[in-house]
Amino acid sequence: MGEVDLLVGVPTHNNAKTVGETVQGIRAGLLKYFPRERAVILNVDGGSKDGTRDVVAAASINDVQRSSDLYALRTLPCISTVYGDTPATEVALRTVFAAAELLRARACAIVSPESTNITMDWMERLLRPVYRDNFDLVTPVYRRHKFDGLLLRNFIYPMTRALYAKRLREPYAVEFAFSGRFCSHLQEMQVWDHDGGGVGTEIRMTIAAIAGGFRLYQTFLGTKPHLDRGTADLVAAMRQTVGTLFWSAEPNFPYWSANRETEGIPTCGAEYDLTTEPIRVNRKRLYQLFGSGVGELEPVLKSILSPQTLEEVQGIAKMSEEEFRYPHELWVKTAYEFASSYYKSVINRDHIIQALAPLYRGKVYTFLLENRDASGEQVEANVEELCLTFERLKPYLLDLWNARE
Repeated sequence: MGEVDLLVGVPTHNNAKTVGETVQGIRAGLLKYFPRERAVILNVDGGSKDGTRDVVAAASINDVQRSSDLYALRTLPCISTVYGDTPATEVALRTVFAAAELLRARACAIVSPESTNITMDWMERLLRPVYRDNFDLVTPVYRRHKFDGLLLRNFIYPMTRALYAKRLREPYAVEFAFSGRFCSHLQEMQVWDHDGGGVGTEIRMTIAAIAGGFRLYQTFLGTKPHLDRGTADLVAAMRQTVGTLFWSAEPNFPYWSANRETEGIPTCGAEYDLTTEPIRVNRKRLYQLFGSGVGELEPVLKSILSPQTLEEVQGIAKMSEEEFRYPHELWVKTAYEFASSYYKSVINRDHIIQALAPLYRGKVYTFLLENRDASGEQVEANVEELCLTFERLKPYLLDLWNARE
């Protein structure tokens, strides 16, 4: 193909039902907002058996296969490649990055194959800040229900913000754009070498951009699709996010241990957008799992938490459902003590992540209880208060980190 200006990667695995709509949206956006640029859509597939690759290839615009509903000044190839027999996010992203570097692409984007709500302006919002304004990493802001993205709002965003002093709303994004310069940086550094089995690539990439001094930008993409996946595996989600955040703290200690003022990120559109329509949430189950987890894991928690923190956690576990509260300060101390114990490997690191899950459920129970009648603005104010608590207690983490025992 020679060289291209723009590359859009779509990682897939058995996404035939949704990827067609997604690719059509990508194609329409490229043709509308970048009609003269050389562009390619690259599908990297993890061994689909449902015809996903054929759906993507059918969207090509070339000398043989023209589009009947879109006017194109250039060809727009849709290329599909298989990287393995099973899905692996890290391998998929590395394949896209390698292709982007080989094609010397100036701006690249990753789009989830399940983003069926994609509109044409997604391509402009993701790619233009990189292609025209020289930003290096563009992350999304979504419209969410106030009870969606609970792990993000109660842990990942506040702790990432406190450590790395950037108000980046989606440190773990499935849609994002990046520059050729940042792509080359990722290829050269050890961002891929992670002892967690290749999980959490997106958040490692975000932290690499912050620590590397690259230019960051956020863009509003509208409603984030909520896909029914049955019972979500909380521990698996925490391995990918919390585990990666803990792991990344060690190699990036020289950066985050420095005293920095928290900075905002240039943003196109709303910095947050929460909806508040009524939904059913099983709070009672969270309360029960917190109480049973604190009791059953007492020997493990003793090796992770300080005596004072453990005593306070055990104290709130005895409260009734209506009285129960996991205060911000106690939650932040819990998070920081877990991070320090992970760094020092006081027990198996995966066991540390598993032990955090029931305590997180207690914090989520509190969040749901405190915000059940709250407006979007009130929920955001609550999240902001938690973020400020993480920032205020950051010296506590440094003291833990530097302690010999």
